[in-house]
Amino acid sequence: MIAVIQRVSEASVKIDGNTKASIQKGLLILLGIEDADSAEDISWLAAKIVNLRIFNDAQGVMNLSVKDAGGDIIVVSQFTLHASTKKGNRPSYLKASKPDIAIPMYERFLVELGNVFEKQVQSGEFGADMKVALINDGPVTIIIDTKNRS
Repeated sequence: MIAVIQRVSEASVKIDGNTKASIQKGLLILLGIEDADSAEDISWLAAKIVNLRIFNDAQGVMNLSVKDAGGDIIVVSQFTLHASTKKGNRPSYLKASKPDIAIPMYERFLVELGNVFEKQVQSGEFGADMKVALINDGPVTIIIDTKNRS
């Protein structure tokens, strides 16, 4: 799994002009899933995200997690995170899971993330044409690949 984690002062997801998800302070997570991903990847990534200390404390130091900071989370599925650009100029998405594998993994990730976060996690809609808006706070953007945990 690849997650692009953005600390935001606000974010929203619209589908067909209707707001599906909206938060103020928190995290917007773009999530890419591949066939090699497992339940262990889901658990590890959910815990890592919830515990990342990327929010400022009273001294202005990034020392608080999203949970500590009282923030919220939106997760958006994004198969293009697994794009391969080795050949030519058209990315290949062969590494990205097909919906029959990716949808159950995405749904499991949402549940696990909510359990670890101890709060409801908002989300986009898998496979939908989504319009994602955000104000990146900082900016702070972190990329985590469960296949490269170093």
